Amino acid sequence: MHSPARWLAGLLVPALLLSASCSLTRPVRDTATRHLLDATVPGRPGSASQPSLALAKPVLPAYLDRQQRVARAPGGTLTELDDELWAEPLDAGIARVLAANLSRLTGSGAIRPSGGFVSLDYDALLELRVDRFDPDPTGTVILEASWRIQPVTGDDTAFNPFRAKVPVAAMTPTAADQLAAMNEALALLARAIARGL
Repeated sequence: MHSPARWLAGLLVPALLLSASCSLTRPVRDTATRHLLDATVPGRPGSASQPSLALAKPVLPAYLDRQQRVARAPGGTLTELDDELWAEPLDAGIARVLAANLSRLTGSGAIRPSGGFVSLDYDALLELRVDRFDPDPTGTVILEASWRIQPVTGDDTAFNPFRAKVPVAAMTPTAADQLAAMNEALALLARAIARGL
């Protein structure tokens, strides 16, 4: 005959094990914010067929080639913002936004990332090398890059340097303020490229 204490323990142990296994498999809540760059040049994408331009995948430094947003602290130290993620790879976002801004500036519907072309039916390739694209300790976004328009046929062309500093008006910049400054820096880059077309 089993004692009441042993009988009670026989009921409690399986119940506790079941409860523990349920808490171990409970989904973890994702609290990260996902950011997306956006074209800010006014107007709509154009419908003209010229210029016909494909944007190659931008080359990024290793510190930017990650899902997390980064910020620069005093002394040049980089902070990886684990709760602030890019909704798409940063190089894809830059190419998408640059293509949209250039399309609005030129009126051409034939400007898009190279992956958007079914065949090599474009006249030139826009190549972009990004050296820096992040906020400094004050929140000011700095974009340092070089770009060139390489015709499909013809000799190699030279790279053009580009640098923009876009200050953030807020005393304590938020992620949204810094994202708006990044969008504006890409708009300034698009305007510089459009002048070179």
